[in-house]
Amino acid sequence: MPVLDVDQAKSVIALKRSMNPGFAGIENELYFNERTSMLFGDAKSSVAEITEELKVCESTAHAADRT
Repeated sequence: MPVLDVDQAKSVIALKRSMNPGFAGIENELYFNERTSMLFGDAKSSVAEITEELKVCESTAHAADRT
């Protein structure tokens, strides 16, 4: 599995059910980085909801461009 240097990114969105540490009990420093936003909930359904909202925004923007 490749290692991603997400700590170098301009912004990060982390999807997680809660702020509880994982199975190993180790806190992830990335979650406390000022450039990290947390989205709490089920990752699969959260991504599906965001995708649908972006589709609505995109279709609305295209409709506005045609007028």
